[in-house]
Amino acid sequence: MFFHYHPYEPFLFKEATKLIVGTLPPPRFTMGMLKEGDVDFCYGSKDGQLWPILDRIFELDLKFETTPEAIEQRKRFLIERKIGICDIVQSAERSKIDASDLGMANIELRNLIGYLNEYKKVDTLLFTGGNSKNGPEYFFRRHLKEYGIDLKVVNAQVPRIHQFTLPSNQPLERKVRTVSLTAPSGAANRAVGSLADYKELKAKNPNFNTLDYRVLQYRPFF
Repeated sequence: MFFHYHPYEPFLFKEATKLIVGTLPPPRFTMGMLKEGDVDFCYGSKDGQLWPILDRIFELDLKFETTPEAIEQRKRFLIERKIGICDIVQSAERSKIDASDLGMANIELRNLIGYLNEYKKVDTLLFTGGNSKNGPEYFFRRHLKEYGIDLKVVNAQVPRIHQFTLPSNQPLERKVRTVSLTAPSGAANRAVGSLADYKELKAKNPNFNTLDYRVLQYRPFF
C-alpha cells in the first residue's frame, strides 16, 4: 500500500473569510516527483484547473512553473482576497498510485471544525467537489456527524449550497455556508458535459468549453 499523505499544511491566517476545501493532491506531490509545469503548492498540478480558473476570473497573470515566484504569486492572491486553503484529508492509503478519490482507503481526516473554531472570521467553505463518495463534501458530512451537526440545504441546484451552525457557548450563533463547486479536474469534465445549463451554453456558442463553464460557476463565490 502507498501511504499518501498531504504534503502541505493548511494555508490559514486570521483574516481569512473563505476556505477552499479539497482532498489530496496527486501522489507525485507527496513523493516530491513534480512534473514540469507543476507548482509546488496547493492545487499546483499542471493538470488541475483551479488556478487557471482563478487566473481567468481575476486576471492574475500567474506563472505555471515550478518556481518560488509561482508559489508567492498564489500566496499573495489568497491573502489579498482573504481566502485560505484547508483540504480535509490528512492521509490515506492506496493500492494503486493514482489521484482517484475512490482509490483512497484508511483515510484520516483533518479537524476542520477545530480550524473553524480557531479562525473565527471564516464564513464560507468552498468544496472542490461534491457529495460523491470520497469527495470533499462527502468527507465533511462524515466529519460533522462526529459533532452532531447537520447541513441544511440553501440551494439544491449545482453548485449546491448548504449552511450549518457551529456549536458555541457564545450568545450569537455562527453560521457557515458551504458551496460544492464542480471539481476543477479533467475527470469531472464528463459530468460537466451532461449538465443541462452547460449544454444550453454550448449550443449558443460551439467554442464554449468546460473551463469556461467553471469560470462562470466559480466567479460569484470567490
